[in-house]
Amino acid sequence: MLKEFKEFVMRGNVVDLAIGIVIGGAFGKIVTSFVSDILMPPIGLLLGKVNFTNLFIDLSGNHFTSLEEAKKAGAATINYGLFFNTILDFTIVAFAIFLLIRQINRMRRESEPAAPDTKECRFCLSVIPAAAVRCPHCTSELNG
Repeated sequence: MLKEFKEFVMRGNVVDLAIGIVIGGAFGKIVTSFVSDILMPPIGLLLGKVNFTNLFIDLSGNHFTSLEEAKKAGAATINYGLFFNTILDFTIVAFAIFLLIRQINRMRRESEPAAPDTKECRFCLSVIPAAAVRCPHCTSELNG
């Protein structure tokens, strides 16, 4: 059983998947930092000094000035600002992956088409094996 597990893990696609998950997780953290620390502050400034992390709806009926304050009080909130940040994160990650896959597909060499295994008899137009030297239908000799 251990031998089978080792063979399973050592297959290229399992190792590639594991590497992809690790790199994807790290890439996700980079994108999240980019969105929350670099992209959202200028957008918030352009929209009237809005801090998207503090956009929430308080369901408890109390008034809190920040999301952190509401969470400390244990208030139920709908955090639509954080949700907006998450949607932006996802959009950027999805677009980056799209560009990466597109580039990989461009770099792949197109495989040459396989040699045909049949040909047409030039005398009777029957389909015959490519290696045939005489047509089995009309018995004509096929030189070349």
